Amino acid sequence: MEKNDKINLLQHLLKQEDADSVLVFSRTKHGADKVVRLLHKAGFSAAAIHGNKSQNARQHALLQFKTGKIRILVATDIAARGIDIDELSLVINYDLPDVPETYVHRIGRTARAGKSGKAYSFCSEDERENLRDIQKLIKMDITLQSGHPYESEVPQKQVKTASAPPKKTVPTNPGPKKSAKKPWFKRSSGPKPGNAAG
Repeated sequence: MEKNDKINLLQHLLKQEDADSVLVFSRTKHGADKVVRLLHKAGFSAAAIHGNKSQNARQHALLQFKTGKIRILVATDIAARGIDIDELSLVINYDLPDVPETYVHRIGRTARAGKSGKAYSFCSEDERENLRDIQKLIKMDITLQSGHPYESEVPQKQVKTASAPPKKTVPTNPGPKKSAKKPWFKRSSGPKPGNAAG
């Protein structure tokens, strides 16, 4: 998906999912604040917790979240450490973590104590490498959701080029041989020279 569409998909998902409590993970403090601002603008009750917030502000947001006064808590990984919420029904990775182990800790926060829960992860083009690292760590493929309104589209032309490289054509009558240009390096009969970065 496109990075700019993440907030639209988040809002779409929050309308679709019947979840009382939603924990959204953002990679940065600034990102967490921005998500909360945009959610407020769209009419959602949300708060952010991260390292730039005072201890009192973090505790107040957490209390509001636990008591159901706000539905959505947007957090960075460091601020989310120590959060203990038994009835967390939905976790959303707004940004994929840089460290694959963090993904396991994030999604482990839902479906605790025999309760049911879900986890969604948003993956933009620049996060594909993170997704591969996560799949390698957990030794399983993460199901890619298609059919949502903010799915990335790869141009058909690009797909064809990637799957079928153009064939080389060899002329039947090449004509007289052209003199080869002198190489930019000196050939020697000894061992081959190493590759040079130019």
